[in-house]
Amino acid sequence: MINRNTTQVNQIMAALPEFKSLNSLAKKYCTQEQWDKLKGITTQTSNFTLEKCMACAIECDDQSVGIYAGDWDSYKEFAPIFDEVIKDYHGIKGDSKHTSDMDASKISGNVDDAAPVKSTRIRVGRNLDGFGLSPGILKEHRLKFEELVKKAFANLEGDLAGTYYPLTGMKEEDRQKLVDDHFLFMSGDKNLQIAGMERDWPEGRGIFHNKDKTFLVWVNEEDQLRIISMEQGKDVKGVFTRLARGIKAVEDSIKKESGQEFMLDKTYGYIHSCPTNLGTGMRASVHVTLPGWHKSGIDKLKQRCEELKVQPRGTRGESGGHIDDTYDISNKHRLGYSEVELVQTLIDSVNTLVKEDLELQKQ
Repeated sequence: MINRNTTQVNQIMAALPEFKSLNSLAKKYCTQEQWDKLKGITTQTSNFTLEKCMACAIECDDQSVGIYAGDWDSYKEFAPIFDEVIKDYHGIKGDSKHTSDMDASKISGNVDDAAPVKSTRIRVGRNLDGFGLSPGILKEHRLKFEELVKKAFANLEGDLAGTYYPLTGMKEEDRQKLVDDHFLFMSGDKNLQIAGMERDWPEGRGIFHNKDKTFLVWVNEEDQLRIISMEQGKDVKGVFTRLARGIKAVEDSIKKESGQEFMLDKTYGYIHSCPTNLGTGMRASVHVTLPGWHKSGIDKLKQRCEELKVQPRGTRGESGGHIDDTYDISNKHRLGYSEVELVQTLIDSVNTLVKEDLELQKQ
């Protein structure tokens, strides 16, 4: 819903911002014409503006996308820009539809028993309707949302049951344990700060994990929820099965308490603060040792992964580099493919890469 009032006079008269990220999608699609049409709008849920959405592209010179949504309204009110960014980034058409499918029984096979896979991790983002997304969520809404999910976590049973650790007032022994487990998310990310996601840090934020440390949920980081299923080994189907159960259990509990459901759009799938995560919002990955591909070089591995619709990273993350012959292989796509399709692609691609790696080792 458009909300215009007298406090916006200065904004309405404002000039098109100067973008430091000259090659960002935000700059590409925020033309003078679009800016003039949209600059006087604030969203109803979080009082967010187009300028706030594009803060990263305006203030940083290293952005390729450079735009975040402050709430679901942002995608609607600033659609002339968001729609073009989304189509460009995801390679979809304007009439595309997204279908979610978390039915693990549809997955065929699994990663081969002999594959040198060390660990498996699958995560998704989820955001609850009625609240702003992390860049724009109001403080009182963030705290209210945390209370809702704390109740949801308390209702989890069986292998999903565990403990919630709020960041506010966290005990030092709990903090150190979460750091040692590589679970704790920290403040200080430049993009998150500029986009407004670290306001009121650390209030309303926390981490949940089950007793086996195979089911984990971050609360109010880049999205309201980042839900993670992981374990040592290669059971990708099993990890996905647990993720699907966990997501449903959390959503069912929240819905019972509040009557609200996760944001789900017929075109863009699950709504996230960053448009690059729209659709499934899922990253399914394994750490696999590929000495043959490592010997052939990262460029050849990247090319092969592109053909297989996956992407390789170093095990230290996207910017951590490749320090040895163990790689993080994950799904490339988010939007336009179901969760089942992406997990199936990961399984099939890893099996292919491992088989080819054995041949490369002989050369």
